[in-house]
Amino acid sequence: MVFVLATMYLTGLGLRRVCFKIIAELEEAGAVKASRAIKLQDERKNFFRVGTGNLRPRALHLLQSDKLVIRTSDGKYYLDQEKLAEMKSTLGK
Repeated sequence: MVFVLATMYLTGLGLRRVCFKIIAELEEAGAVKASRAIKLQDERKNFFRVGTGNLRPRALHLLQSDKLVIRTSDGKYYLDQEKLAEMKSTLGK
């Protein structure tokens, strides 16, 4: 039981770290509107690969569901600056 809980906790920490990396990557590229959107890896490179490399598509999906990252019709992604600022102010309280 302890092992399962520890694994879930560590996976959550890894997922959080990957989410922050994706946000930083989008900010660094200046992808803050649809015209500046960039291509991101949104699926597994290798189906049989197991480990933290599989967290990136999951983190991207999580960011999309929170509406922090928006996908364009051509498969590129950009960051919603207003939603990110709102989320940061909520976390700061």
